[in-house]
Amino acid sequence: MFGRMPKKSDNTKYYEALGVSKSASQDELKRAYRKAAIKNHPDKGGDPEKFKEISQAYEVLSDPEKRELYDQYGEDALKEGMGGGGGHNPFDIFESFFGGGGSPFGDSFPGGSGRGGSRRQRRGEDVVHPLKVSLEDLYNGTSKKLSLSRNVLCSKCKGKGSKTGASSRCAGCQGSGMKVSIRQLGPNMIQQMQHVCSDCRGSGETISEKDKCGQCKGQKVVQDKKVLEVHVEKGMAHGQKITFQGEADEAPDTVTGDIVFVLQLKEHPKFKRKGDDLFVEHTLSLTEALCGFQFPLTHLDGRQLLIKTNPGEIVKPGQFKAINDEGMPQYQRPFMKGKLYLHFTVEFPESGSLSSEQCRMLESILPPRASSHLTDMDLDECEETTLIDVNIEEEMRRKHQQQQEAYDEDEESSGPRIQCAQQ
Repeated sequence: MFGRMPKKSDNTKYYEALGVSKSASQDELKRAYRKAAIKNHPDKGGDPEKFKEISQAYEVLSDPEKRELYDQYGEDALKEGMGGGGGHNPFDIFESFFGGGGSPFGDSFPGGSGRGGSRRQRRGEDVVHPLKVSLEDLYNGTSKKLSLSRNVLCSKCKGKGSKTGASSRCAGCQGSGMKVSIRQLGPNMIQQMQHVCSDCRGSGETISEKDKCGQCKGQKVVQDKKVLEVHVEKGMAHGQKITFQGEADEAPDTVTGDIVFVLQLKEHPKFKRKGDDLFVEHTLSLTEALCGFQFPLTHLDGRQLLIKTNPGEIVKPGQFKAINDEGMPQYQRPFMKGKLYLHFTVEFPESGSLSSEQCRMLESILPPRASSHLTDMDLDECEETTLIDVNIEEEMRRKHQQQQEAYDEDEESSGPRIQCAQQ
C-alpha cells in the first residue's frame, strides 16, 4: 500500500543556499559546497546556522535519489521520511567531504578529537638564559657546562597525571583552561581580564585525588636536572644565540620548546672590540713619542707581541697604528682575522722646567719657535700677560655652583607675585 504523497512545496531553497542552478552537475555542486563551507565555517567567523543550511543542502543534492525527491516534492517530502534526510551532523559531512581528517582550520575545529580528527600540538615556550663570556672566550673559543632544572613528562603515568588515564572537564573553566574576571573601574566602566584557571592550572581537566599518579601527584610532569655543554665558537659576538632544540620544559600534547643561551660580553680592561677589529689605548712619554719606543703587549691568547717603532720615528698625540691579522677571528672562519689598532696618547712632563742649556739643545733639533718671527716693534705693541695653572673641571664646577647660588638668592628676594584682578 502506497503512503500519502506530499503536496508540492519550495524546491529551490537548497540550490540557492549553494548558489547553483537546478541543472548543476555533481562536480559543480562539489565546487560550490567547498567554497561556501570554507567561507561560512564557524571557525572562520562564519554563521553556524548558514553553515548548517549549506551542509544540509549538499547532503540532499549530492544523493541522486534524495535530489530527485526534493526536485519533485520539495523539502516537506524529506521531513516526512520519504528517502531519509536530516539528522546528520553538518561537521561530519564537512569532515567526510575533506577526506575524514582533522579540521583544515587547526586545533579549534569543534570536537575534532572526538570524531577521529587529529589535534595539532601546540609548541611550548622557549627558555632563554644569558651567558656571560669574556673577550678571551670569544677570541679563543670555549666550552661551558651548565646544570639546568626543567620539567619532564612523568615516566610513571607517561604524562597523564592519573593511574588510569581518566580525567574530567574542569568545572571552574568549563575545560577552556582560562577564566575571565571583571573589575569595576568606575561608573559605566569595567575591565575584563583573562587569566589561567587556578583549579586546573590551564589544562582544562581535573583528576580525582584517588586516581592521581603517586609520582607526579597529578601534575603530569616532574622536575629533572640536565647538564648542557655550551660550545662558544671563535669569533662569536655579544648578543649571539646558541640554541639547544627541544630541551626546554616538557608538557603533555606539546612540542617541547628550545633552550636559548644569549652571549653577554663582559668589558675587558685593555682591549675593545669593534666587529672583527681590536683596539688598544697606549700612553707614550714625550721621549718615546719623539725618539722611538718598544713594549710587550699580552694578547688575548697569552702571546707576547713586541710593539715598537724605528729609532727617530715620531708618533703624534692621538695617532693610530695597526697590525694586520691580530684582530678578532671571524665567526666560522677562525683563520681569517681583523686588525689590531693601537691608539696613542702622549704624556708631557707634569711639572718642572728646562734649563737654558736644555732649551738650546732642543731648539737646535726641533722646528723654530713661532716667537722668533716677532720683531721688537711687534713686542712693543703687545701687552704682557701672566699664565697661571688651572684645573678646568674644578673651575667649571665652581662657576656653576656660584651661578646656582645666585639664582636661588634671586628667587628668595623676589617674594610672592601679586596679580591684580580687573574690576
